[in-house]
Amino acid sequence: MDSLPAIDLGLMAEHLSAHEGVINKLAAYQSSVTNMELRNILNLQEDVMRSHAWVMLAFINPNYHNEVEVPPLTSFRVEHTSDKLKNGNGGNNKWIALEAHNTAKNMSTENYNSAMMMQNMNVKNAHIEMALQQNQIKEKYASFIKKMGWAFAPNATTRAQTNTFFHFEHLLNQ
Repeated sequence: MDSLPAIDLGLMAEHLSAHEGVINKLAAYQSSVTNMELRNILNLQEDVMRSHAWVMLAFINPNYHNEVEVPPLTSFRVEHTSDKLKNGNGGNNKWIALEAHNTAKNMSTENYNSAMMMQNMNVKNAHIEMALQQNQIKEKYASFIKKMGWAFAPNATTRAQTNTFFHFEHLLNQ
């Protein structure tokens, strides 16, 4: 790619700094978890983050002229980790799962918000795809968290829903 708009370069430079921290955090988390499924999700996210860094560096490199695409999630191999790992919920699994879920959510939001400011259409579309991939990883964590019984989302009362409906019902009649 020859010349990037300054906004795109600045946003990607910021992302690469964040990626460096997140990649190292995910690698450290993998050595602390005792659940194989959680380790696999962490490993997937680390691999995806590394591929996202490669994509951004390819866009930034003025001497790289090949097509740049975000590899699909299906291209990442999920390895089954050591038999030494349990499928239990002990140790640091809960807080790591909750924090990694939040990290994936934040990365998804950050990628999407940045994409909306980017000028180069290839860079913009790549970041939208990165946002979607982080959202898919977030959903993998959410499913794991729910399966382990660590999720809690309160439900609204029927009365609160009804009151809200009647308060905004006028919007249907305009």
